[in-house]
Amino acid sequence: MTRKSSTIAALAVTYCFLCSGVGPGLTGNDTGGIINWTPENQRIARPWAAEHCARFGKAARITSVYARYGQYIGFECYFPRTTRRIRY
Repeated sequence: MTRKSSTIAALAVTYCFLCSGVGPGLTGNDTGGIINWTPENQRIARPWAAEHCARFGKAARITSVYARYGQYIGFECYFPRTTRRIRY
């Protein structure tokens, strides 16, 4: 195998692992995501989601919790409303 072929094969395998779906822990993007439900993950879901959404300058809101193994905690990322009072 040439060096170029082995590099392409390594990148293809890496890409398959990255796109294989839901992995352990948190999976999401700038609009929200899901966290695998476990008792441990339920305790840290809010700060974990907040940290994830903060990367995009947004706040996190938990939208659903299905408290069974194999289920997920869903969350969304949103821009928080700012209330600014204008004084004249």
